[in-house]
Amino acid sequence: VQLQASGGGLVQPGGSLRLSCAASGSVFSINAMNWYRQAPGKQRELVASVDSGGNINYADAMKGRFTISRGTAKNTVHLQMNSLKPEDTAVYYCNAQIRDTHFRVSNYWGQGTLVTVSS
Repeated sequence: VQLQASGGGLVQPGGSLRLSCAASGSVFSINAMNWYRQAPGKQRELVASVDSGGNINYADAMKGRFTISRGTAKNTVHLQMNSLKPEDTAVYYCNAQIRDTHFRVSNYWGQGTLVTVSS
């Protein structure tokens, strides 16, 4: 099982970016898909999560600006980020709890994608 994240880049303050994450390999089902971020010198923090029932949670700092959604393509998740601020600069990681085709549940991480908010 692999998670592949994409969509990072450089954006000006107030701009938008859309991150995507796709799970591939021996995926039987996905319990939850999440986005985390880690800014330089800081701990990794949860940005947003969506579970198999469609329940969504956001960190307080992202509410109203970020939107997490399951993709139309199977086993994908997106993070739409609007009104970006310099303090949103971080490496963003996709994370998922996945049951593989051997019915083992494991926690997987994508490789991270850098988001830089700067003028």
